[in-house]
Amino acid sequence: LENLQPEIKELAERLRYEVSVRGKQLGWSDKVARFHFVKNMRRIVTELYVRDNCHPFKATLLLWVQIPMWVCVSLALRNGSVGALGSAVQEQFSSGGALWFTDLTAPDSTWILPISLGLVNLLVVEV
Repeated sequence: LENLQPEIKELAERLRYEVSVRGKQLGWSDKVARFHFVKNMRRIVTELYVRDNCHPFKATLLLWVQIPMWVCVSLALRNGSVGALGSAVQEQFSSGGALWFTDLTAPDSTWILPISLGLVNLLVVEV
């Protein structure tokens, strides 16, 4: 989408000129000329999206999958850590950690995991 912006701007300037010339020839009012400009600009932008296969909805498609998945995983981990799934799961979480976090039900007092997770997410967003 970003790569198309210069081309869209150039086409918009050319179309604006063509619509103004045609509007003067036919005696269109400013409102009618604006209507024709917007209608043709939408058509041109749609053709560019189809040509380059980059519809804006595709950029948000991942969010429609990622957000519900994140919510489900967060709820599952919370229910497992507070014992809502049964005492067997609670016991496994309390003795199933590694390195410095041996109890997965206790908060991370060193803040290493939350900070590293935040930095990794920031890196993913920026890259």
